[in-house]
Amino acid sequence: MALSTNTSLLISAILAILLMASMQLGKASLASNELMTILGGFLGSILFVLSLTALGNFEKLFFGYGSQVKIPEVIICLVGSMFVSSLVHRVSATTCLIFSIIALYYINRVSQSVYTVQPVPVYKKKK
Repeated sequence: MALSTNTSLLISAILAILLMASMQLGKASLASNELMTILGGFLGSILFVLSLTALGNFEKLFFGYGSQVKIPEVIICLVGSMFVSSLVHRVSATTCLIFSIIALYYINRVSQSVYTVQPVPVYKKKK
C-alpha cells in the first residue's frame, strides 16, 4: 500500500535523520576495516534515496503534483549524502557515489515504468 505524500515526506525525513545520526555514532566501527567502509558507503546511498524521496515529496506537497525532481535536486542530495559518508571515511564517500548512481538508475527505471504516458492514437478521417 502506497503512502500519502505527507506521510512519505515525514517518514523519509525522519529515517534520513536517524540514519545520519547512526552513521555518526557508529563512525569508529564503520571505519574499522574495508568491508565496514563499504557498508558505510551503502548506508550513504540509502541516505541519498531517503533524502531524494523527502525532497521530491516536499516539492510535490508545496509546488503541486506537476513538479518533478530534476538534476539540481539530485546533485544536492548526492553531495549531501557523500558529505555525511565522508565524515565516516573517504572510501565510504566513494562507494556512496557508486551505490547512489546504481540506486538512481533503478529509481529512474521504476519511475519510467509507473509514470509513462501512453500515446493516444490519432485516427484520420477517410475521404
